[in-house]
Parts: sequence; C-alpha cells; structure tokens
Amino acid sequence: MGIVGSSMFSTYKKRILSLQAPLVPENLRKPEFQLDNDDARKLEIYYTPFDYINSEAKILIAGITPGMHQMQIAFQTVWELGNEGWADEAILHEVKKRASFEGPMRRNLVAMLDELGLADWLGMNTSMDLFGEANHLVHTASVLPHAVFFNGKNYNGSRPDIWKTDLLQRHVSTYFAKDHRVLRSPLIIPLGVNVQKVLVELGKKGFLDTEHLLHGFPHPSGSNGHRHRQFAENRDQMKRKIGMFFN
Repeated sequence: MGIVGSSMFSTYKKRILSLQAPLVPENLRKPEFQLDNDDARKLEIYYTPFDYINSEAKILIAGITPGMHQMQIAFQTVWELGNEGWADEAILHEVKKRASFEGPMRRNLVAMLDELGLADWLGMNTSMDLFGEANHLVHTASVLPHAVFFNGKNYNGSRPDIWKTDLLQRHVSTYFAKDHRVLRSPLIIPLGVNVQKVLVELGKKGFLDTEHLLHGFPHPSGSNGHRHRQFAENRDQMKRKIGMFFN
C-alpha cells in the first residue's frame, strides 16, 4: 500500500503524455517541466514523477537527486503506462521500481547490501529483489526528489552545499521532509556522506525518525573511487546496526 506524495502528478502527467517519442533528454528539460531555478548559482530543478510513497516500508534507501538517466526512464514509464490506461498510483509505483538508482549504480548498491547481509535478514536470495517482487519492503527516494542540474550537469550534492543554498534547502523541506514523515522508524540507508548529512539534520529538526540511520554507507556511483575503501572501513559497524534493527 502506498500514497501519492504530491498533488502535482495529474498536471505533469498530461504534459508527459503529450510528448512525442522518443523521449530524449532535450525534450524533458523544457520550461513546462521546470519547477525552479537559480541563475546565479547555475541551478535548475525539473519535475520528476517520483511522487509514490511506500508508507509501509521497512527500509528507506535515499539518494541525492535523480539524474537525467533516471528522469528519462521515469518519464518513459509514465508515457507508456499512461497511454495504456494504468491508474495513477500504479504508474507511480512502477516508476519507482524501474527508475530508482537504475543502471550500474543499482548493481553496486545491491552488491554492498548483499555483503552486509540485508537479503538474509529479509529472507531473500539477493537485495535486487527489493526492486522487483519484494518492492513492498522498501521505499526509494532522493532528498531532492526532483531532478537537479548544476551548470547543465547532474547535481552531485557537493557543490553548492544544500544547507547553504536557499533553493535546495527549500526543496528538501517542501518535498522530501514533508512526504517522509509518514514512514515509521525504517532502516535508513543514505547513499553517501552528502545524503547522510541531510538526513542527520532532518532528524535533529524532528522531520524524520533517524534512530536506525546507517552511517558510513558510500555512494554507489561508479565514479566514486573511494567507495570500496569507505565500505570496508564501515562494513562491520553497518552489519551490527542492521542486525540490531532486525533483532
């Protein structure tokens, strides 16, 4: 069971369905999909249909923001299923399954989760099932739920600093913090130090229950050259934290 976190989908669904195939990036980063911008900081934010909230999830996996690849898959899913007559909630649930952390990043993420024994605790062969038949156990999200681009490229969470940028801080509070209050003390897996910082701050402000926040999990991007070292350094304490959550 899930809920639709924002009321924007009905408006943007019509715009997505009006697009002509193929849904290439230059057709997605258009004024009709732009939510916000800060020209001085070279920031642009575009609507991305990740509105579905799995309010019953045991696990929250949080990234920084969807990149263009994930945005493109999300739009394509809405376009295909919307034209097939699927209900809105079903479309948005399928968007999360198909687009969340899709690509090499998802494979790297699953490999680390399996090494930490998460699949064993959940009674699965592999954590990849969280993106398939066991999707009801997980909620995937980004602290900046709509695609952010810095200087025309995917925003990586480092520059500019989220908490020193009014636009980004407002989007964290308006979308992620508000929508995720419905989660009930999940195991929280932050993808990288920048996400972890945001979640810790939201915990201090009372927006999110961070009792079961997994500290030290590296960002699974292939471009993160430090991820293997960071994972090795934090593996044992993360395994203990996961064990404490399930025991």
